[in-house]
Amino acid sequence: MSIQEINKHAVLPPIISRSDKEFLESMQRYIITETERVGCNKEGPADEYYIIYRNVFDKVIEYVTAYKSILTSIKKEYDGFIETVKEGQRAAFCLHGKLKALAAEPTALVYHRKRTIQLEAKMKVIENNSSKIQLQIDKMKQLRAEYDAKEVRYHTFSKDPSKPIPGMTLQESVNLVALTKYLKHLEDKYAEIKQAMLKKYVPIQRKAELDEEMIVTLKRRDLAENLNKQLQFRHQRLQIISNALISWVKSDMSSSFEDFVEHTQKTKSLPVIIGDEGIVEELLEDDPGKAKGAEILLCYIERFSELMSLGEYEKAACFAANSPRRILQNIGTVNKFKAVGKIRGKPFPLLLFFEAIFSTSHAYRRPINAELTLEGIKCGLSEKRLDLVINWVTQERLTFSEELGDVICDYGEQDTYNKAKCLALAQMIYSECGLHKKALLCICKQGQIPGAMEYIQQFKDFTYGECKSTYVLTSN
Repeated sequence: MSIQEINKHAVLPPIISRSDKEFLESMQRYIITETERVGCNKEGPADEYYIIYRNVFDKVIEYVTAYKSILTSIKKEYDGFIETVKEGQRAAFCLHGKLKALAAEPTALVYHRKRTIQLEAKMKVIENNSSKIQLQIDKMKQLRAEYDAKEVRYHTFSKDPSKPIPGMTLQESVNLVALTKYLKHLEDKYAEIKQAMLKKYVPIQRKAELDEEMIVTLKRRDLAENLNKQLQFRHQRLQIISNALISWVKSDMSSSFEDFVEHTQKTKSLPVIIGDEGIVEELLEDDPGKAKGAEILLCYIERFSELMSLGEYEKAACFAANSPRRILQNIGTVNKFKAVGKIRGKPFPLLLFFEAIFSTSHAYRRPINAELTLEGIKCGLSEKRLDLVINWVTQERLTFSEELGDVICDYGEQDTYNKAKCLALAQMIYSECGLHKKALLCICKQGQIPGAMEYIQQFKDFTYGECKSTYVLTSN
């Protein structure tokens, strides 16, 4: 092709108008500014990129009106393509998660099977233990039924007729008048004993019923006392207001009633409302029931002395535990039971007394004082009844003291088999008494070092020297 033909078909480059150039520059600045503002990097596409270029595309379509339909179609295809790519990414993410879950299922299945085997083995052990315990229970029930069904046989006492009758001489034993008189004496004594059994003794089932009735009656008494105190307080307050109102009416009534009452209380010209206890004590000064109450207390003491003299120590212990105002729950009663000592073939009377008072203290909602508590714990430990001591301490029916914890600790040092139990009880007592150093020492002696650290962190009043001395005592 010749040079002329080439020149003939040559096309000049398009001349961009000034407005188009300004528009292109503004679009370029918009892209750079928005990209920097949203902080997009160049490593990969982001949603912000799509939004920026979509806005640029919309502005170009609005600016170029001649190609608006074509550019709109292109933008529509562009948006559809982008949406398809996003949908594919979301589907790939979901499939990746499902793939991970499917890959982890075999491992989880192995763990579940292993755990199933462990639980089945544990269930077998529990079932075996349950069957053994059930067999023991059935055996005990059978023995109890046999014991209950067993008839008590009374054998007539055979006596040698050649021996003299007790209480009679040889001459009287052959005298018909003396024998008749002695027979009458025995019949009267038998009738007296039978009558005493009907009056003084009741079945043991009746005791349980009386205990329940006593608890209900005590609750009713407490409610009545509280209501009585409230009513007495209201009466006292209304009486004071009534006196103030009478004084205010008698005065010139120049001030309001409220100001008059405040001024009167400040000058103490009216009686001040006292507390509930003061009102009750004041109103009960002339109570006619006090004399009757003293008679009841005297009867209780006489009945207790009678039971002690008859050797009915178990009944005497229950009687003292249920005495009104705890009049028989003191060291004097303890000394009386101590004087009896141990009886061969029967429970220790002093231990029966402490069992009775500790069991009833919860019903009265008042713990036993520290002195009786210490004596009771010493008695229980001397009889090697640690089970009773644990029950008394854990039921919160006692008054804890440092001496009580020391006694239990000393017993644990002697009885190494139950040392851990004694240290746990002593720790509980020391903690309740605020003796945290001794409580920490008990924890360390049990070998519970993490528990000791938690105890130190809980109270945070231990010095370095105290912790060091505790460690030295534990090591020794």
